[in-house]
Amino acid sequence: MTATTAENPTASPRHPQRWLILGVICLAQLTVLLDNTVLSVAIPSLTRELDASTSDIQWMINAYSLVQSGLLLTAGSAADRYGRKKMLAAGLALFGIGSLAAGLAQSSGQLIAARAGMGIGGALLMTTTLAVVVQIFDDAERVKAIGLWATINSLGFAAGPLLGGFMLDHFWWGSIFLINIPVALLGLAAVLKLVPESKNPQGDRPDLVGALLSTIGMASVVYAIISGPEHGWTSGQVLVSAAVGVLVLGAFALWELRIPYPMLDMHFFRNQRFVGAVAGAILVAFGLSGSLFLLTQHLQFVLGYEPLEAGLRTAPLAVTIVALNLIGVGAKLHAKMGTPGTIVTGMSLNAAGLAVIAVLGGDNYDGMLLGLIIMGAGIALAMPAMANAIMSAIPPEKAGVGAGINGTLAEFGNGLGVAVLGAVLNSRFASLVAVSAASFPAAMAAAKSSGERERIADAFSSGLETSQLVGAAAVFAGGVLAAALLRRAERADSVGKTAA
Repeated sequence: MTATTAENPTASPRHPQRWLILGVICLAQLTVLLDNTVLSVAIPSLTRELDASTSDIQWMINAYSLVQSGLLLTAGSAADRYGRKKMLAAGLALFGIGSLAAGLAQSSGQLIAARAGMGIGGALLMTTTLAVVVQIFDDAERVKAIGLWATINSLGFAAGPLLGGFMLDHFWWGSIFLINIPVALLGLAAVLKLVPESKNPQGDRPDLVGALLSTIGMASVVYAIISGPEHGWTSGQVLVSAAVGVLVLGAFALWELRIPYPMLDMHFFRNQRFVGAVAGAILVAFGLSGSLFLLTQHLQFVLGYEPLEAGLRTAPLAVTIVALNLIGVGAKLHAKMGTPGTIVTGMSLNAAGLAVIAVLGGDNYDGMLLGLIIMGAGIALAMPAMANAIMSAIPPEKAGVGAGINGTLAEFGNGLGVAVLGAVLNSRFASLVAVSAASFPAAMAAAKSSGERERIADAFSSGLETSQLVGAAAVFAGGVLAAALLRRAERADSVGKTAA
């Protein structure tokens, strides 16, 4: 592999150490993903030790995801332009330095700043890891490799709270950040030694205006999504942030269409294969994040589990995804059914799992367990196929931008899932019982009799069931739409090749 060439993955020879490299970049990615969830279990400790307010805690959590999501496209473009190995190494170094600063923070402000710095490193890591996978694996193995890459997302989600709880039981709160440092150092050494360099050989000019517009636009939209549940979706703060984000992203699109060397080629959106993968990717994230948002409330408020018990009972979802991807079920099915068939099968299973949870999991965990396993199987099939479809629709020299798009879509889908399904839940709950309280626990606390509490609990359960069924319908429709667009694109490609 030439040091500065972005090879076509289909034509390039297989890298002899590709599986070892995959293990290295997955380790780096796991560290980033753990930090998306690990902080939630440390909230009581941070409140006590740093005298952190509720607003401080929210910014400690959101500073990381806000900076990371805002920089994904810019980070992907920088990786393509200046070298994916360089950006991967820089991401690990920044993430390690940020983790050290977070672990040694003496105030809420210092911790928020450190988390923002970690978000910069996280954006570089999330884009370059997938771009490197595309570069070192050919068509025959890429789906399996992306499946293993996608497995880390599920493992990070499941392991974050459990790892955080273990560390806090034995050490002080800073240990949840300092544990990242040896992993970052190990990953940095392995990247420098093993990962081959690759970048866009055309040497596009830096698109500084596009980078600024995309960062401001993405950060504004994500901030609106994050703050919506707290401040209300019709509040001035949320509406202004969303409006700024939409306007700036519109200006970004117009700018990218005008310049000769765009950071994001807007003509990608004329590609039916790309549009189909985009639609599906958003709805996979929509169903996964929205359903998990509902499940945690279902387990705690309806079935009465403690937070750690509830977390453990969502683990079968992640375990199913990890197990199926490790044995390569998704890759084998993809080879037989193709991308459209694999996606529609996976999305249908995802929707069926949500429906099973809604219908059978209302009063006991057994029905929920079955639904979680079915959902896990669906996600294990759909998520790698979707990521592969997005990356396959983008030229290899733009692999970093493709990875940035994939990460950006996941952020949008996550936010939309929580916002839409949460709104359905609240609307259904409010229509069934007349309560002034803003949440289910507050409504139960304000209830004046056991009969009233029972009515409130039944209304909340009905709201959960309705929102889960809405999520199931949306995911299924997204799967059918994505598969249809991808199938149409494949037929068009086949006709074009025949004519040629």
